[in-house]
Parts: sequence; structure tokens; C-alpha cells
Amino acid sequence: MLFKAIGYNWLVQMGPGLVQLSYALRLPIEGIIRKTIFKQFCGGESIDDCENTINELWNYRIGTILDYSVEGEEKEEVFDATTEEIIRTIQKAAGNEMIPFSVFKMTGIARFHLLFRINSHNQLEQKETEEYNKVKERLDRICKAAHDNNVRLFIDAEESWIQDTIDSLSRAMMLKYNKEKPIVYNTIQLYRHDRLEFLKRSFSDAKINHYYLGTKLVRGAYMEKERERADDKVYDSPIQPNKTSTDRDYNEALRFCIKHIDVIALCAGTHNEDSSQLLVNLMQENNIAPNDKRIYFSQLLGMSDHLSYNLSHAGYNVAKYVPYGPVKAVLPYLVRRAQENTSVKGQTGRELSLIKTELKRRQAEK
Repeated sequence: MLFKAIGYNWLVQMGPGLVQLSYALRLPIEGIIRKTIFKQFCGGESIDDCENTINELWNYRIGTILDYSVEGEEKEEVFDATTEEIIRTIQKAAGNEMIPFSVFKMTGIARFHLLFRINSHNQLEQKETEEYNKVKERLDRICKAAHDNNVRLFIDAEESWIQDTIDSLSRAMMLKYNKEKPIVYNTIQLYRHDRLEFLKRSFSDAKINHYYLGTKLVRGAYMEKERERADDKVYDSPIQPNKTSTDRDYNEALRFCIKHIDVIALCAGTHNEDSSQLLVNLMQENNIAPNDKRIYFSQLLGMSDHLSYNLSHAGYNVAKYVPYGPVKAVLPYLVRRAQENTSVKGQTGRELSLIKTELKRRQAEK
């Protein structure tokens, strides 16, 4: 029923406004969200709440990536609290084979508009410079905690108009903490037509400066927003002209990473069956063991379980993103998941088709 609902584009577009209105009118909407979309895509409201999900996934040798999915805040005290929560996820992962990575978003610890100002090369006021110094201190604390606890750390990708700033910060942390092994990973969205070249430049930089390049490859999650902004501001969209181009660049990025696996540590964040099969083939062709820790497959909790469970069963390293946080605070994440499912051709239909097939199989067994 949930995936059928997500399949209705008009409902997904109206949903966020209706939810905000329900909160404003003090209607009991939170309980409905908790029992439906939150239950499907989130592990709980706290790290402790995620314990059952962590154990359940590990029963099938699937790791958990705890993702504190609070974003888009504006207050310094919230950024400080989020930093402490991210460090707690790192401490939870330390020495725990069930939790192979930690993850965070820069907009969880920094004001979006500040990142945009820096990305636009605007001259910062003194107050903004002080604010940015605090952001860099938070970032360094998080990455140092990951380094000291030997926990690999993803820095997620975000909108193109703040991504250059995120890339610069990620590089600085890799330069500092990836000298001995890959700890910090930057995320590359291949639905952008310029990111395959960025991957190649990043590799060259890592070679020249003698650090390991941690790379998480995804297709992307901001497609509609990117195109709308490009139209509104009248500039060329950074998004690929079509899905075929995205698929081509994603698969070429996989080939490039495997070719340079001595320098690049790879996480393939994908729900695409063809790309997953390609990476399996590349590993076999290059005599790379399925459980080689330099290579991971990753999917989101509640999606593409047929990939996660079969890859894990075949001996490959797999980890699920497990978002958590207060229901109201993770709504932006949940909205994005719903929008992504309606905007990416075939995603919702495939999930729904697999669910229907499984239900029919179970009914036939009874």
C-alpha cells in the first residue's frame, strides 16, 4: 500500500504541505507517519531504537550505516548537538563489524546559506568567517573521531550549488586522515554530467599528494530540484540529459575505481541491478575477493532488498543506510525518498512488482 501511494506523483507533491498543515493544526499526523513511511525507511528515533534493525540485518551479514537524518537546521546549538550525535554513531561503530561505516551531511552541521555563500566565492563578513571556522572545527572533530576509532566515514553529497564547498572540505579531511588507510569518503553523484571527470581529477590529486581516495558512487537524489533551479536562474543544468547518460557514467566510474583500487576505496551506492552485476563481474575479472574490504555495495533501508540480500548471500560486502531521528526532524529525508521514487523511472514500479511477486509466492505456498 505504501509503494502504491508513493507511485502517485500528485500525492507526493501535495504530501509535505499537508503534513505541515496537520502539524500546525495539531492533528495526530505523527503517529500515521511513524507507522507507515517512517517505519519503512527509518530504523527508529534514536541509536538505541535501531538496535533491532542492526541485529536483524546482521543475521544476513548485512551491515548498518547509522544515518542521523536531521538536516536543514539553522541554529548553532543544533549544529553542535548534531555533531555530538554523529560522533556517537562513530563510537557505536568502533570495533563493531555490524556497523562498517558512519555518515553525515554537511548541512547537518552547517547553515546551508553559509555553504552557498562560500560556494559562490562571496566575500564573507567577519561574523560569517567566524561561523565557518566553527563549521571546520566541527568537521575536524567528526573526522578525527572516525580516524581515532578506525571507522570509515561518508560525507554525503548535496545540491550542486553547495557541492564545491563540500568537495573542498572533504579533500582537506582526506589529506589529513587518509594517509595510512581510507577513513573519509566523499560522495560523487553521477547524474551530474561533470562528475566522472571530477572522480578522475580526485584520483590524480590523491596520487600526487599520497592519500587514499575514499569514494562513494551514487546516481543522485536532487534531480527535480536541480532542474527547477537551473530553469529559474537561467543557467545550464548540471544534470545529465537522460538516464542512459547517467548509467553510462556510473558504470564507467565503477570501471575506473576498480582499475585504480590500490588507491581508491569504493562504496557502490546503487539500486541498479545492471550496475551491481557489472561491479560483481569487474571484481571477478580482476581476481578481487568478494569480501575485499576496499569494496562495498550499499542500498537504503526499505528498498532493493533483493540486491542487498542476494549480494550478501554470495559473500559480497553489503551495508544498508539506516536513517534515524525524531519523526518530525527526518521529514525532509522522507520527502526526498518519496520524491526520488516518483522521479526515477521504474523505481517504484520495480519495488511494487517485487513485493507483489513475493506475496503471490507466499500465498501459493499456503
